[in-house]
This record gives sequence, structure tokens and C-alpha cells, in this order.
Amino acid sequence: MDQATRGTGKVRAITRALLGAAYFAAGVLHLLKPEPFLKITPGWVPAPAMVIAFTGLAELAGSIGLVQPWSAPLRRAAGWGLAAYALCVWPANYNHFVMDMARPDHGLGLAYHLPRLAFQPVLIWAALWASRPAPVPA
Repeated sequence: MDQATRGTGKVRAITRALLGAAYFAAGVLHLLKPEPFLKITPGWVPAPAMVIAFTGLAELAGSIGLVQPWSAPLRRAAGWGLAAYALCVWPANYNHFVMDMARPDHGLGLAYHLPRLAFQPVLIWAALWASRPAPVPA
């Protein structure tokens, strides 16, 4: 295995660990403290409390699947699941942005919301990229 392949594998492993930790923490928060998430859930979402609980469970399952070492297919499925999850929660992040901008004090403001909204595609890509096996040298 050449140096570049080893390096890519290490970066993928680090990315998996960081994503796994972040999604695990978010999943715990969704389950233990759902109120902030309920506040930003768009009105068209049915049964918001149940949806928030299921998103917490999805984050926990995805984080565990992403970092487990014994099954590449499970890791890949977790990556796809977390990518889909990040896409599905984007409306709540956008709704939070709209709600804050409508407030007289602008809530958390553009400095919080614009990077958050712009970073969502990066999270999607990172979950897909990190869940793939490292390249095999030719």
C-alpha cells in the first residue's frame, strides 16, 4: 500500500470518527432534550415529537454503523443513511433560519445560519465519502 492510499484511509477513519461522535451526540440530544428541535420543526411535519425521537434514533444507529470496524457494507449503508438524514433535516435548519431572521433581534443571526445551511451539503458528502473503503493501490 502506498503512502497516498494509507493517508486517504487515515483521513477517512478520522472523518468517520468525527462524524460518528457528532451524530451520536446529536442523537442523544434529540432523545433527551427534544424541545429545541421541536421549536424549529416545520409546521407541515406530522407528529413532530415522534419525528424528533426517530431522528435521534437514526443518528444513533447511523453513528454506530459508521464507526463499527467489522462490516464494510454496514458502514456504507450507515453513510448513505446519514447522508439522507442530513438532506431530510435541511428543511428544519432552513425553518430555523427563517424564524430567527423574522425576530427583531435576528436570533442567532446570519453568522450562525448561513454557514450551517451551506455546510449541509458538506455533511452529506462527508458521510458518503468516509463510509467508502480506502482506495486499493493498482
